[in-house]
Amino acid sequence: MEPIFARIAADQYALGTQLRAEHCNSRGLVHGGFIATLADNAMGLTCGLALMAGGRTIRNMVTVNLSIDYVGQAQIGDWLQTDSRVVKLGRSLAFVETHLLSGATIVSRASATFKIKTD
Repeated sequence: MEPIFARIAADQYALGTQLRAEHCNSRGLVHGGFIATLADNAMGLTCGLALMAGGRTIRNMVTVNLSIDYVGQAQIGDWLQTDSRVVKLGRSLAFVETHLLSGATIVSRASATFKIKTD
């Protein structure tokens, strides 16, 4: 996965990287598994920020559903980054969405549901 860079704002934890051969398939295009991993991490971290901003202490949080649409391409050398937003925070479930972008191109759309336990 490395190197991964992070930009933390009040409402999201954005992740990004310049794609290298190890992030890509044999054709030099970003691998779907890498996209899924980056999206899941960015959405989980964004969810955690929102929970903490709401004064909740997170004891445990796990992904219970992850859905990804692969809608574009990125290749070795491209910068790939996430743009996430919390859709809804409930007592025990949270819903988050993200786009993975290469420049202005949307490479994928993802959404996730997280099971949360807080104090």
